[in-house]
Amino acid sequence: MWFLTQIAEKRIEEARDRGDLDNLPGSGRPLDFDGEPLVPEHQRMAYRILKNSGYLPPELEKHKEAVEIALQLAKVDAGAEKVQLLDRLARINLWLTETGKRQLVVPENYTIQIAKHLSTR
Repeated sequence: MWFLTQIAEKRIEEARDRGDLDNLPGSGRPLDFDGEPLVPEHQRMAYRILKNSGYLPPELEKHKEAVEIALQLAKVDAGAEKVQLLDRLARINLWLTETGKRQLVVPENYTIQIAKHLSTR
């Protein structure tokens, strides 16, 4: 791994000497690492790159989808649509169980409260 570090450092020095790094946004200001205090220092750069590119780990994607389903469930009365949404939520929980992740449990009254709160905005 040290070999890659040396190559990266050499390329950075060459770019600096050519002036490619002049006038970059934020030039001359310290980097802000306060945004992710719980991420270990050696993982912050990779985490920031993934975050800025819009990547979410699969379990967080599933969590995001489950929250969207819960919000839809709060707006739907009993019927075929509600059954379909509950089935999608069950499939997410099955995937989480199979991959060793914790299941998502969204209490029904919580989703109703969220829907009410969002509708007042």
